[in-house]
Amino acid sequence: MDQGIIASLLQHPLASALVILDRNGAPLAANPAAREHGLPAAAAAYQSMLEDIRLLAADGGIVPCSLPGGPRGRHDGWMRAVHDQGGHLLAFTLSIPDPERSPAGERWELALESAGHRLWDWDLASDRVLRSPPVEGRIEVQERAGALLEKIHPDDRAGVHAQVQRHLRGEVDQYSAQFRYRQPDQSWRWVLDRGRVVARTADGQPLRMVGTHTDIEHQKQLEAHLHDQQLHLRQAQQIASMGSWSLEPGCRRFWWSAELHALLGTEDDPSFSPRAWLRRLHPRSRGALRMAWRRLWRDGRPENLDLELRRPGQQPALQLRLWMQPLQAADGQIQRLLGQVQNISEQHQTDALIRWRTELLNRVSALGRIGGCEIEVDTRLMQWTEECYRIHGLRKESISLDQALALYTDDSRTAFESALERIAAGGLPEQLDLCFYRQSGMRVWVQVLIELDRRDGLPPRFVVLFRDITREREANERIELLAHYDLLTGLPNRMLLREQTTDAIKEARGRGTPLAMLFIDLDGFKTINDSFGHATGDTLLKAAASRLHQNLRNSDLFGRFNGDEFIVVLRDLAEAEDAGHVARKLIASLAEPLHRGQDLLKVGASVGIAMLEDGREDFDSLLRAADAAMHAAKEAGRNTYQYYSQDALSRIQRRLDIEHALHGAIEREEFSLVYQPLMHAEPGQPPAIEALLRWHRPGLGYCSPAEFIPIAEKCGEIVRIGDWVLNEACRQASAWDRAGLLFDRIAVNVSAVQLRERGFAERVIAVCHAHGLSPTRMELELTESALIRDTEVLRHCFDVFERHNVPLAVDDFGTGFSNLHYLNRFPVGRLKIDRSFVQGMLEDAGTAEVTQAIVHLGHALGMKVVAEGVETEQEEDLLRRQGCDEIQGYLYSRPLVPRELAHWLRDAATGASMRDTAAVLAG
Repeated sequence: MDQGIIASLLQHPLASALVILDRNGAPLAANPAAREHGLPAAAAAYQSMLEDIRLLAADGGIVPCSLPGGPRGRHDGWMRAVHDQGGHLLAFTLSIPDPERSPAGERWELALESAGHRLWDWDLASDRVLRSPPVEGRIEVQERAGALLEKIHPDDRAGVHAQVQRHLRGEVDQYSAQFRYRQPDQSWRWVLDRGRVVARTADGQPLRMVGTHTDIEHQKQLEAHLHDQQLHLRQAQQIASMGSWSLEPGCRRFWWSAELHALLGTEDDPSFSPRAWLRRLHPRSRGALRMAWRRLWRDGRPENLDLELRRPGQQPALQLRLWMQPLQAADGQIQRLLGQVQNISEQHQTDALIRWRTELLNRVSALGRIGGCEIEVDTRLMQWTEECYRIHGLRKESISLDQALALYTDDSRTAFESALERIAAGGLPEQLDLCFYRQSGMRVWVQVLIELDRRDGLPPRFVVLFRDITREREANERIELLAHYDLLTGLPNRMLLREQTTDAIKEARGRGTPLAMLFIDLDGFKTINDSFGHATGDTLLKAAASRLHQNLRNSDLFGRFNGDEFIVVLRDLAEAEDAGHVARKLIASLAEPLHRGQDLLKVGASVGIAMLEDGREDFDSLLRAADAAMHAAKEAGRNTYQYYSQDALSRIQRRLDIEHALHGAIEREEFSLVYQPLMHAEPGQPPAIEALLRWHRPGLGYCSPAEFIPIAEKCGEIVRIGDWVLNEACRQASAWDRAGLLFDRIAVNVSAVQLRERGFAERVIAVCHAHGLSPTRMELELTESALIRDTEVLRHCFDVFERHNVPLAVDDFGTGFSNLHYLNRFPVGRLKIDRSFVQGMLEDAGTAEVTQAIVHLGHALGMKVVAEGVETEQEEDLLRRQGCDEIQGYLYSRPLVPRELAHWLRDAATGASMRDTAAVLAG
């Protein structure tokens, strides 16, 4: 025995029973006291069971140890490890202080009481085997070795025989074999058979061999079960991409499972080590592992974390999840670390993909305003998505179904609850449009899709999708409003009014009750709208609509037809005359002026009435008749009403006929110009010329400008006609000028519609230049209404005229809305007194005073004054005395065609009497 063992023996009293065990726990030697009590056999029998105690003793110190035996049933002692000077483990010592003496026969009792252990003694010379008796018997059994061999399973006999022969030949120090042994009931049980030669002849031949025979059937079953578990564990780890590892801090032994090497791809890398593994970690992961390692050693608690392991070349990094579990001694010191490593790269990619898809879904949900929720059928517990909270204008916190439904209107709440009941009872998924109000008071419309989800393992639940359709709903309402209602007044428009009137006509015909349509046109509205602007005009329209509406019944239909025109449909009339009574009430409702700051605005109404009767049985025929009656009311003096008559319809048809004929009249060359001179009051001045438009309709004759000009303005043809007049007048004036005929300027009437046309002023200048006529000789005659609307386009137009010195005149002054501000604001050079004043000034002193006032006003404003319609010398004398600058009328000449006017100009140049020339031309 080496010095270490001798030193160990010297530490025990001689009275102690002492057994020397090798590093695997097998007995090497024992003192007499130990042999007397059968301790070597007991230590051999319990060798595997004492493994944990040996491991604890190997870490240092003396560990308590107990073995069965003795009068009290056990021996209590101590186990200690023996190390050499280098710290290497040599053996173990098992000591029992002061063991109680027992009879020699109790060595068999010790073996029998040991779980499943029996002793045998083989005398090789006689081939007899003496075996210890079973527990239930006390008689030793003696058999031949060959007979015992026959009880070994045929598949195991060769192996057992080979192991015995190897030991007998001295090739191994100890015989050991596991085999299946036949039991008395013919069943097979696994046993562990171990022994050694204890006596040899002088020449070394074995004489005696002793050993133990241990039933290990239960152990084998456990091993098989453990093997299956290990196999399942390895398969599960392979499936889960997991590997195991352990660390013994004392000896710094690091063990990795094959699965872990395969997971990391290091099974064929002999240079791989834990430090190399750490160096391949991403710096961020290395820092996280270092902190977790410190916490584990400080707190003694398990740790887990995710790591990123870089791989050689262009291979993507591995995403790993690491678990560390400390095993602690009784004093709290960590003796071993156990751990698992799982490859979560796919999970990491899947999680990243799920996060990306979730974020994308959230973005799509937010963009599409789609939220979702789940409602358990039995508990009504509810979970919302973030977008669902946003749609409802709520903070992200727990909310019940009842709290959410409290936001909804009664109808929507009832519809939702009813849908849940129908679907829970087996109904199909449903889609609803529901309305609720946010806490801010904002109304929100949502489209809700409800279906029932019955997945295995989960309680039945409603899956509800909410889509915010507020904008769509408002757009539809807006479209509905635009399609059927007038935005300014809120009244039905002509489309909706047509539908409502058609239904009312069917009802009236079915019931046989009178029905009347009233066509209302506001008198004076256009003047106010042009004078004060559209804002004032809109206010006036709304006020008029409100007053008219207040004088109608709930059963009557009322709508805005167009501009300043309204339609009323009276139902359930007792008599046709009742329509006239209603018309009077409507006209009277507009009698009170409307206040606008300091100004009082007043409008009237012309009302046309058409009754439902034979020949007028639909909306369009009633409308035509009522429109014709309305125009008859206007011709009757305005601010009155007229029932439909055939004459009124004829006038309407005449107006439509003219409007239709105006289209293409220029191309058909139906227009022409005649010219009338304007004479200066002072002799010696060349006359001016006014171009007057004439329209000759083939087969119908001439149409008066007073009739077709307003229609042309209304239908928009006046712009094209006006451009033609400008070109023709300029061309003719240029021809006269080249012929040497003397005249001051040529005047052309211009409509207010033309002035509002962008680019009109530039076209006038371009026409003058194109025909070689100076713009200073092209005078434009405007109506007073053209000056009322002070717009940006109008100011630009007058700025262009002023820069090119284009002369401007106000025609028919005194008959319209005269405003000195506008006269002073724009570059007007002449005022033309309307013929109505000239024709009445000789008979009416008041009219003469008006003409005198106009002359004084024009001169005060620095303007020339022209009198129109002068037909007698008395009118001429009075106008000259009043200071009128120019005179125009049949007194000098009627309107002449170009050739006649050229002759008139030549005679005027030779000094012939203008009146005589006019008389000759007239004859």
